[in-house]
Amino acid sequence: MDNMYILMIAALAILAIVDLIVGVSNDAVNFLNSAIGSKVISIKKILIIASLGVFVGAITSSGMMEVARKGIFNPAMFNFQNIMYIFMAVMITDILLLDVFNTLGMPTSTTVSIVFELLGAAVAMALIRMSSSSDGIKHTIWEYINYEKATFIIFGILLSVVVAFSVGALVQFLSRLLFSFKIGKKDSMVSIVFGGFALAAISYFIFFKGLKGTTFYKTYNIKHYLQDNLWQIFSIGFLGWTVVSYFISKFTKINILHVIIGVGTFSLALAFSGNDLVNFVGVPIAAWNSYEAWHSSGVAATDFSMEILSKKVPSNNFLLLIAGGIMVLTIWFSKKARDVIKTGIDLSRQDEGTEKFQPTTASRLAVRAAMSLNKIFQFITPKTTQNWINSRFERPVISLPKPKAYEMPAFDTIRASVNLVVAGILISFGTSKGLPLSTTYVTFMVAMGTSLADRAWGRESAVYRVAGVLNVIGGWFATALIAFTAAAIALYLINLGGIASVAILLTVVTLLISRNYIKYAQKQKVEKAKRKINRDELISISGVIEESSSHISEVVRRVNKLYTNVAKDLASHDLDKLKKTNKHVSKLNDEVEQLKDEVFYFIKSLDDTSAEASRFYILVIGYLQDISQSISYISKSSYKHVNNNHKNLKKSQIAELRLIDTELDKMLSQIETSFNNNNFDNLGKIISDKQGLFEHVSTAIEKQIKRIRKDKTETSPKNTTLFFGILLETKDLIGSIMELLELYQEFDLSIKRAKAGDELI
Repeated sequence: MDNMYILMIAALAILAIVDLIVGVSNDAVNFLNSAIGSKVISIKKILIIASLGVFVGAITSSGMMEVARKGIFNPAMFNFQNIMYIFMAVMITDILLLDVFNTLGMPTSTTVSIVFELLGAAVAMALIRMSSSSDGIKHTIWEYINYEKATFIIFGILLSVVVAFSVGALVQFLSRLLFSFKIGKKDSMVSIVFGGFALAAISYFIFFKGLKGTTFYKTYNIKHYLQDNLWQIFSIGFLGWTVVSYFISKFTKINILHVIIGVGTFSLALAFSGNDLVNFVGVPIAAWNSYEAWHSSGVAATDFSMEILSKKVPSNNFLLLIAGGIMVLTIWFSKKARDVIKTGIDLSRQDEGTEKFQPTTASRLAVRAAMSLNKIFQFITPKTTQNWINSRFERPVISLPKPKAYEMPAFDTIRASVNLVVAGILISFGTSKGLPLSTTYVTFMVAMGTSLADRAWGRESAVYRVAGVLNVIGGWFATALIAFTAAAIALYLINLGGIASVAILLTVVTLLISRNYIKYAQKQKVEKAKRKINRDELISISGVIEESSSHISEVVRRVNKLYTNVAKDLASHDLDKLKKTNKHVSKLNDEVEQLKDEVFYFIKSLDDTSAEASRFYILVIGYLQDISQSISYISKSSYKHVNNNHKNLKKSQIAELRLIDTELDKMLSQIETSFNNNNFDNLGKIISDKQGLFEHVSTAIEKQIKRIRKDKTETSPKNTTLFFGILLETKDLIGSIMELLELYQEFDLSIKRAKAGDELI
């Protein structure tokens, strides 16, 4: 029996390491977004600053470990075995949940996930104990669960989302009115005073959050001193930092806003580590403390009360330092962390661009409501006031050379500073009032509020950005529900099967995380393989031809495979395979649509002499869209036919389709080879051979007409509709491909003539 719990402790230790990695990958967004988005500090320096903050936070996090021991449930109501089962269920659920969010590139709250996992597992265990109680005493669920704490946490979540967004928007609006987008000299009094205020707020935040987890925080009454003398401390800090800001601005080349961003990044990294380290290692440390207490007692695991967890237990600083080291390594090397950070930056960036999220009904309604409110504001606000406000939001035109045009920051230093300062103030204020805040919720919602106030969500992007924010918020609340339910189920299974269930669940965790890792790696490989438009180099028609040929080669290859799959699966009436093909067709359509959406940015990237290249690329994208629409119709109509249980195609129809597919495969394979090699000399031969393929399609149409008129057994109008539809769309598909080849042939010849002319000169 003792060995079983040793194995569980070892498993929890391994799970803690994995949880640190997946958790930090998600939470790095909290403190890296503003610095990375503003691009005023190099990535390497940002990571060094954040690493220092994480280490300091890890050392001062010991006071936060109590939440895993007694914050959510009453440990005195459970025995040692119950507690170990609860902790194991929590860690298994936490790793799976966070890994899913990381794979999706969505930020969520590790605080909320761990709290609701503890709550779900504890509720499940309480119900099990209540149903199997043999002592004759009837306990209520509230004796097991600290329901007041759980309610308080939910209230804190809802409040932090609304307050962070609102305060962030208000402060950013006032800051922009104060500074405008034309930030003046670095030694101006406005910047100096702003620097004094911001650094004073961040310093108070650092001391308040940093000291909170230390052992002498309560011993020497520092808590009450900081809270009771808030305004005095802040005033002294403001005066001191204003003087420092003045000297920095006057006698150095350092921009005070850059200092604010660096110090603010350190402070939020410290707060994240100090607050959220408990989310990853609090449960395993509590499990180890429980094991030590039980092992030395000599009492059976099912009889040993865990009341000891209600007492103060010192944390191991060495273990906290190891955890901090793992967190730092994750920040430096996690690719998933980069994806989560990118989501936050994309939703708050100042410029337009490709949007990750698609509009929803809710986002459209929200944008329309905002536009209506804006009309009311314009109606009641004097025109002169409106003009002055608009002048403060006018962005200066910055002329950069082509190679640097796409290195612009997502937002300026004013917004980055406001993000960090407001988040720090809200977290320190909420903590001082005892509100259970999530650093993820606060930092993300502040960033969204400041981007809205800064007019980053224009008419072109608002509906997408709002949809993204709603998706992220929906994921947050889904986190709570999923965490509670999944942990409760895991606890039930562990209680049912003991160590065997633990082994099975750990195997499932390993397989799922490995599967997610492999899928993520494959996705990254595909993304890397995609030859994105290099806006620096594509300034000539030859460059456009070379780039677009890779798109055409890929589309032709996939269309060839998809057409063959439809012909084969339609013959076998295989609904599952047709459904799978339909998904691949939809993916192809989405990718071609994305190329079409990026045409605007592509044209902007070309120099003034590349109008011909722009026209050529637009025509290419148009033909690719026609091709994808044709294969989409063929696939969807075939799937619909089989899904509706209509009659199979006749053998003669299948034979004709296979013949067409064979000839089409030969042609598309030749086209793919030509475009892969950027060798267009044989395009003329392929174009001349098209007539033979057209004749095969026309012959199949004529044969079907004869069958309808003469064959009395031809009684299926649905088959006829499908067959004619496929044949006619195949003709359109071939026609679009031929027009594309003719376009390439024309431009290829024009380039060769131009080169020949240059050589003669």
